[in-house]
Amino acid sequence: MSLSVLSDQNFASEVLSSSTPVMVDFFSTHCAPCKALSPIVERLATDYKGRLKVAKLNIEDAPQTATQFGIRAVPTILFFKGGRAVDTVLGLKGERDLRKRIDQLIGSPA
Repeated sequence: MSLSVLSDQNFASEVLSSSTPVMVDFFSTHCAPCKALSPIVERLATDYKGRLKVAKLNIEDAPQTATQFGIRAVPTILFFKGGRAVDTVLGLKGERDLRKRIDQLIGSPA
């Protein structure tokens, strides 16, 4: 699995400076829907390796970044391309919906 763990300190270098599109899962350890989403995020990290960077950010450990991007509820997924947030998913969504958004972001596989 190629899942990056983000912090306030490494967010800019890992996400904003990434040449690859990035999917960031903003979560909390006390959030049941976040726990349900976690295996889906891990599967996506494996399946899209090399085409999409997948990362997780615990909002309790990185409050500055969560505030910077207006995260008010978890789970929230932000998709970044070229250093900018280009799509947002609020709440627990299914794997099919997330794959559809990822394919739109990176272009469907040939």
